[in-house]
Amino acid sequence: MCIVCKRINMIKQNTNPFFVKELETGYVVLGDNQHFKGYTLFLYKEHVNELFELEPSVKAKYLEEMTMVAEAVHKAFGAEKMNYECLGNGDAHLHWHLFPRRAGDIDDYGNHGKGPVWWYPMEKMYSDDNVPDKEELEMMKEKLLHELEALQ
Repeated sequence: MCIVCKRINMIKQNTNPFFVKELETGYVVLGDNQHFKGYTLFLYKEHVNELFELEPSVKAKYLEEMTMVAEAVHKAFGAEKMNYECLGNGDAHLHWHLFPRRAGDIDDYGNHGKGPVWWYPMEKMYSDDNVPDKEELEMMKEKLLHELEALQ
């Protein structure tokens, strides 16, 4: 079973602390690591590898919901710009990475906040220092949920 399917099973078992909201086509979850405050994932409900594998109407709904999630992240976390990524090389299950970006968020590494998130060192991005504590996580989830519900 892929890691995204495992995370979805945790949502269904009410054991995924990063889960925010279920939508028609997917699940909204905050990322485990939060160097980019508000980093969110939108997980497609079924195990599908590629966006083009979806029926046209389902694909349209999934993309519509993904952009709604991005707008909610933007509003909830004060992003200056959103970065959208649908990779799947490591976890071949359709999902989006939604990164709220702010000026200076990768400045420590000479990039002046202008490059992709992947220019930030992985060991720093995924450092335990970027894992929100329980109180911060709950606050972040509430902010995002509020914005999602306002957009529905």
